[in-house]
Amino acid sequence: MKTLLKAGRQLLLMCGLCSTAAAQDIHFSQFYETSTLRNPALTGIYNGDYRFGVMYRSQWSSISAPFQTATAQAEIKRQIGEGQDFIGIGVLGFYDKTGSINLNTVSGNAAISYNKQLNEEHSTFLSAGLMVGYLQRSYDPSKITLGSQYIPGSGYDPANPSGEAFPNPKLNQLDFGLGLNYTSNTGADNKTNFSIGASAYHLTKPENNFYGNLAGVRQEMRFNVNASGNWLMDDTWSIQGLGNMMLQGKYYQVMVGGMVGRSNEGSGGENKLVLYGGLMYRLQDAIVPVFKIDYNDLTLGFSYDMNVSKLSTASNLKGGFEISLFKTGLMTDPQRGFSSTVCPRR
Repeated sequence: MKTLLKAGRQLLLMCGLCSTAAAQDIHFSQFYETSTLRNPALTGIYNGDYRFGVMYRSQWSSISAPFQTATAQAEIKRQIGEGQDFIGIGVLGFYDKTGSINLNTVSGNAAISYNKQLNEEHSTFLSAGLMVGYLQRSYDPSKITLGSQYIPGSGYDPANPSGEAFPNPKLNQLDFGLGLNYTSNTGADNKTNFSIGASAYHLTKPENNFYGNLAGVRQEMRFNVNASGNWLMDDTWSIQGLGNMMLQGKYYQVMVGGMVGRSNEGSGGENKLVLYGGLMYRLQDAIVPVFKIDYNDLTLGFSYDMNVSKLSTASNLKGGFEISLFKTGLMTDPQRGFSSTVCPRR
């Protein structure tokens, strides 16, 4: 009987440490700020010559050890030749911590895109992008608690030997992704622009388990579809529509929503301030109020997930919050003022 119980515990532990193979990739409610993780072809699709910033997300603190995710990213673009074609280059690093055994993920990613102008009048571009990433996952064996460490009449004793042999607490992956994206302006005076694209990640389905001898436990490929539209109603008001869908194995995520923006920019050249407010909906999961402030070349964003799934009984509508801060600017060399080549916003 003891042998059977030990085998059962080992099987449960093995399943738990291999569950990362079925888990979804990290995600943000402000998904529109993470081009490298969403579609590498979006690298360089913004107004400006360079863009860099940070994001932080914390969730599920009301029901467990909080899940925390942070990113730092930077993008730059460079015009090619005499035309309006350009390349975009981006780097993104992220840290993710989940669960009570400190399952940590650290990743560094680099993306490059080639953006071919198809129509100058409407600033129409077809973009292709490639992403290469390196990832390390780890866990803390000292945080694992097992039934064998509970003593009848005394309770849990961490000093009581578990009798288990834990696998290597670290695994490493090399990852690849690619994507296509189409952007264009339309309408009177090109005041309406839109973007639509698709991408795929984990192209090689890298091994994804802490037990090196478990062949076939791999990371599922993730497919992503992105879409956005921006309508300038007049010099003051604008409307943005945003959508993103991810499919990874049997798991999927759909998020749609929009924001309304109000600008104080006028002809006097004063500081530009744009205030945005809106709502996102993650299908069968959460309602997400979103707020954003553009002040000159700085963007500050806030969002909060209000969980409405079946988990809301435990979460009491408390999902998690996000904050983001980005800076976009122009190069000081006038020969490198590339922002005029691209108007669409992702």
